Amino acid sequence: MTERKHDPLEEHEIASESVFDGVLLKVRRDRVRLPDGSESVREYIRHPGAVVVVAQLSDGRLLFERQYRYPLRRAFLELPAGKIDPGEDILDCARRELREETGHEAGYWQHLGVMHPCIGYSDERIEIFLARDLHHVGDALDDEEFLELLELGVDEAEAMIRDGRITDGKTIAALHLAWPALRRGGGS
Repeated sequence: MTERKHDPLEEHEIASESVFDGVLLKVRRDRVRLPDGSESVREYIRHPGAVVVVAQLSDGRLLFERQYRYPLRRAFLELPAGKIDPGEDILDCARRELREETGHEAGYWQHLGVMHPCIGYSDERIEIFLARDLHHVGDALDDEEFLELLELGVDEAEAMIRDGRITDGKTIAALHLAWPALRRGGGS
């Protein structure tokens, strides 16, 4: 068994309390001991984790969705994504979300990595997948889920990031990790 190396920057929990226990988010407030021995408070959001899917059609275009995001009171262009259910395998979640949100299934899957979108106040992680060999099997949106599907070329998506039409962090990170594979795949 490998021994964990001591990190001189590590903070240690002294006490922890629940501040809010919601349907999706759980807010915690912890008292911690800092590396110099003093104490402080850390407030943070517990999140179950999520997946995001870079779904590439046979002609090289990518599946995007336009979805209203209430906290910012506007619609955003983003890749298909969703929350990991308790005990759910991340690939199973990616398959489920692609099917539910786009009506597609994929014959090829590749895990590209993970991102942590809000490290200052949340433990959320987003697992990033590339999906190819897509075939449409029919829509299956969840109740209370409304979105528009779009197909964008790889270069078009990159231009939309650069000019500010795509600002969603998980989408930008997922496309960044997928660019090499997408470019090899011949999408424009």
